[in-house]
Amino acid sequence: METVNNKRKIIFLATQSEFGGAQRYIFEMASNLNKDKYDILVAAGEGDGELFRKLKSLSVKIVYLKHMKRTPLPWQVPFSILEILNLLKKERPNTLFLCSTSAGIMGSIASFLYKLRASDFKFQVIYRIGGWSFRDPRPWFMNRTLLWAEKITSPLKDKIVVNSEVDRDIAIKYRICLPEKIVKIYNGIDVNQLKFLSKGEARQKLSGLLPAGYRLEPETILIGSVANLYKTKGLEYLIKSAHLLKADFKLLIIGEGRQRRELELLIKKYDLGNQVFLLGRIPDAYKYLKAFDVFVLPSLKEGFPWIILEAMASGVPIIATNVGAIPEIIEDGKEGILIKPRSSKELAEKTLKLIKNPKLAQELISQAKEKLKKFSIREMIQETEKLL
Repeated sequence: METVNNKRKIIFLATQSEFGGAQRYIFEMASNLNKDKYDILVAAGEGDGELFRKLKSLSVKIVYLKHMKRTPLPWQVPFSILEILNLLKKERPNTLFLCSTSAGIMGSIASFLYKLRASDFKFQVIYRIGGWSFRDPRPWFMNRTLLWAEKITSPLKDKIVVNSEVDRDIAIKYRICLPEKIVKIYNGIDVNQLKFLSKGEARQKLSGLLPAGYRLEPETILIGSVANLYKTKGLEYLIKSAHLLKADFKLLIIGEGRQRRELELLIKKYDLGNQVFLLGRIPDAYKYLKAFDVFVLPSLKEGFPWIILEAMASGVPIIATNVGAIPEIIEDGKEGILIKPRSSKELAEKTLKLIKNPKLAQELISQAKEKLKKFSIREMIQETEKLL
């Protein structure tokens, strides 16, 4: 294998450059892998470029892939594969680390084509998936296509990394790959590196982002969520639960995405314009978590959401859906409250329960901080290095 100044060269490849779970993983790797041992390049496609902006402070080499799309049209696929193939020819990495579905499928095909032409040069292909995309809420035939794309390209990958037991089980159930190819590595955080704003300061700053004429009073009951405005995040059910919630409150949703217009219409439909606000994307949104009296993640599908770990560290009680790795992080009634996805009624009931029972909220917070010790960034890095 080729090395750069005796370093192992790694290309991290992501579908989008906006900041989500895959991008957070790449950023943590770039921040924590030993720079004397690894030479890192990050390539990603469409999005607002927040991943690239964060990486600039680390002096990591970045490449924008103009043909890489989250949902590519058929004619765009070969151009994306060719773009990755050219990157491999130029950089000749020791490891191609594929993060997210489109990057995983097209990146593995590009690596196969490159290995056919350059038989003298070998490199490993690692695919990390944070929630199988063929389980997203979309038409069945699209999910079936994605499942077969995963199955067909699986032999082109040396290892498949999942971050939950449920995703491991799904891979085996659908025969995506042999069990021995799968490695489970939980996400982890360094609590000491988190820089939360105080409750008062966070509320003051969020208040400044509300439309003119609105403000957050100290006594305002504040429910919050941090999530991209995608169908998979289940935010429509959170808004519907706000319609059912018989309390004086405000709901703030931090995030941006293609579902914004749909959610705005829903807010208008239920006449919640004075209570529910879409604040858009805010850099380092976790810093504002202490502002909330209740944090909600109403996802329909998840991998291992980083924001849950950050919410546990912030000292805010959590309500989340029983999907993905969330039940592996939170035991219902112990570190937080778990509900069924798509259940606005249950979400409203549990939210009201937490609002009216501060003693329960405090018990959940205390146990969540204890459980958080299980998910350390050091262990995540060590387990990843074993693969490298």
